[in-house]
Amino acid sequence: MNFWEKVKRDLQRGIKEGIEAVKEGATYVREKAEELTEEGKKRYKIYELQSRVHKEITELGGKVYDLSAKLKNPMLDRKVQTIVARIKKLESQITKLEGKPKTAPKKSATKHTGKSKRK
Repeated sequence: MNFWEKVKRDLQRGIKEGIEAVKEGATYVREKAEELTEEGKKRYKIYELQSRVHKEITELGGKVYDLSAKLKNPMLDRKVQTIVARIKKLESQITKLEGKPKTAPKKSATKHTGKSKRK
């Protein structure tokens, strides 16, 4: 085998290896693109739900304000309760999409007053 044949063979082997590397890279890029697309869709859905929550809270505030002059406790109004229920449902959907478990805020068992018991 002379020098040129060896160069030609090495070049063809390099091209085959390069093509395989490009194929593997393309597969990886496609998979990543699919993952990022799904993540983008999820984030958009969360944004959309948060916008709806904002709208509902605005409506709730206006309704409570209007009722505050008429009723002693506006939270007893059926329309207010309906809005609150919709907000809770939207918040539940957001929590589900974010993948966070729904937990109540933790309360401290003891209060710290800042005073020392030492004398």
